[in-house]
Amino acid sequence: MTVSVDLPSEIVSRYRRFSRFNSPYPAHDAGHAIDLYPSDGDGISPVSGVVRETHTVGCPNRPYAASEDHLIVVELDEEWCRRAGAAPGTVARVLHVIPTVEPGDRVAVGDSLGPTTRSGFFGRWVDDHVHLGFRSSGTNALRASGSLPVGVDVNVASVPWDGTGTVIECGPSHVTLDAPTHPDPGERFAAIASDDGVPIDGGLAHYAGGGAFATLDAGETVSLWGTRVGIARDRGIEWEPIDVTANGERVTGLSLFAARDGDYGAKIVTPDHDLAVGDVVSVGVEPSDDPIRLGVG
Repeated sequence: MTVSVDLPSEIVSRYRRFSRFNSPYPAHDAGHAIDLYPSDGDGISPVSGVVRETHTVGCPNRPYAASEDHLIVVELDEEWCRRAGAAPGTVARVLHVIPTVEPGDRVAVGDSLGPTTRSGFFGRWVDDHVHLGFRSSGTNALRASGSLPVGVDVNVASVPWDGTGTVIECGPSHVTLDAPTHPDPGERFAAIASDDGVPIDGGLAHYAGGGAFATLDAGETVSLWGTRVGIARDRGIEWEPIDVTANGERVTGLSLFAARDGDYGAKIVTPDHDLAVGDVVSVGVEPSDDPIRLGVG
């Protein structure tokens, strides 16, 4: 049986947001990786141990992003492994940080690994973050697949939302709303809740699957605004064929995550939109015969 690596709350709370499922990449399937969003451009370390190696790789060609990304492999300290329930010898894989550390350097939780980078592996609407995954001792840490499941020892508050809000930020491929309102900014994490009060995670439904910040039974359905949007499978949620709409017009999707910062608000993924700051938006979901699904190309 594969054992999950469970990040303690005191580590996750160093970041303003986190997500295990809001990505199209296989490493996030069934929650086998986590993205941690720092409050600034500093890629602070979520682990302690000794840097084993660093690698630089080419990225997909994106006009808004860097042409290279970076991997930092850290051999974890026994004490860190004990706290996270990881087996001795477990290694961490950190991506999307330009390394200012070198092989042989010892790092502690909270140390800077280097500045975050705007990777070409990101969608344009994705904020800079630290990607973290784990491998068992003796496995190949350079391969994209094979990471251990990642759990998070954090209680994420459920935020009910009726789908309405006012645009407070516009990007070329997204808008952010002023709603829902974080119940306790700076003090705890919160996420948009399903109709049953389950805080949910992932790219709804522009990525094939998502997840929940709570335990769901296999086969349990998840609904939002009266429409079934997914069904629990393994450690995640398989999205139903649905469309997300904004003021009745189909958009790419809704970006879901856990946040503790006061700037929390729904992020609508909508390239080439014509929305402006101050516009009132009503978000909805509806069954679709041709749902948008973004891959990794």
